[in-house]
Amino acid sequence: MRLVVADCSARYSGRLAAQLPFATRLVVVKADGSVLLHSDGGSYKPLNWMSPPCTLLVHEPSAEQAGQGVTQVWTVQHHKSDDRLEIELHAVHHDSAHELGVDPGLIKDGVEAHLQELLAAQIELVGAGHTLVRREYPTAIGPVDILARDADGGSVAIEIKRRGDIDGVEQLTRYLDLLNRDPLLAPVRGIFAAQEIKPQARVLATDRGIGCLLLDYDAMRGVDDVESRLF
Repeated sequence: MRLVVADCSARYSGRLAAQLPFATRLVVVKADGSVLLHSDGGSYKPLNWMSPPCTLLVHEPSAEQAGQGVTQVWTVQHHKSDDRLEIELHAVHHDSAHELGVDPGLIKDGVEAHLQELLAAQIELVGAGHTLVRREYPTAIGPVDILARDADGGSVAIEIKRRGDIDGVEQLTRYLDLLNRDPLLAPVRGIFAAQEIKPQARVLATDRGIGCLLLDYDAMRGVDDVESRLF
């Protein structure tokens, strides 16, 4: 990755036209070929950019551009369209290149697989006397996250989401329809478990006889001491 801090201006042409007037900015050239212009504000979003596939060419300024203080002209041309980003660099304050290597990607904390693992280990959160039958219980349309038994021996199908919406309730409804056709399991009760359940999803679940369970991820993994809370 190349990082250049410079006084510059830029013009974008093609499917749209845009212009950045003269100012000090950060220009980022990534290994995938993308070029981004950032200001010292606006959070993560660049002011302008060109996504790959594209080619960056560096030119000497014309006589007119040189007379205006331009020292380099960068032309970034997209390979599959007429989109072009032209950057006129004046004073360059910093120019460095860094090998970052292969990025492993973002690992989200509290993903559904981890919530499933935690709830399976703490199945009593569903209710006293509940026991785990199996995680990823198979059905003809995909696995139910958790199949459990309640204190009376009844079957309980649990669908887990980070954010529970109507689609998740519909998914659990389909699982319940199939599971209740199995005489060895029926009747099967449903529990919709999530860190956050949208009001519309809660209403739909209640209407279909499905219970709702809010999951406190920090408490489940022992980070949040719920006994020490004031509120």
